[in-house]
Amino acid sequence: MNVIAIISIGIIILAVLSLCLAFIFLMGKGDKLIAGYNTASEKEREKVNIRRLRVIMAILSLITSGYLILKLPGCDILPRFADTVIYLIIIFTVVILANTWCIKK
Repeated sequence: MNVIAIISIGIIILAVLSLCLAFIFLMGKGDKLIAGYNTASEKEREKVNIRRLRVIMAILSLITSGYLILKLPGCDILPRFADTVIYLIIIFTVVILANTWCIKK
């Protein structure tokens, strides 16, 4: 096997794991896998709408899975600026939505 094939297999495995993680979040499980939420105290957890946080984490996992598949070696589907757009979407999702939409009022 050449190096590109090994790298491609690794990327596909990571994409499948990310896809599985998205389904875990959508089923209402995986709270212990959310960084920050699993280490928060009970008082801090009460401030968070966990259902919305799970939706955001599932969306991020789906974006990551799709991005990994589209970035496989030899797959030139994405234009050059797509990396920047994906990074901006992830930053917006984490910083804005997780800190506003997921907080209980």
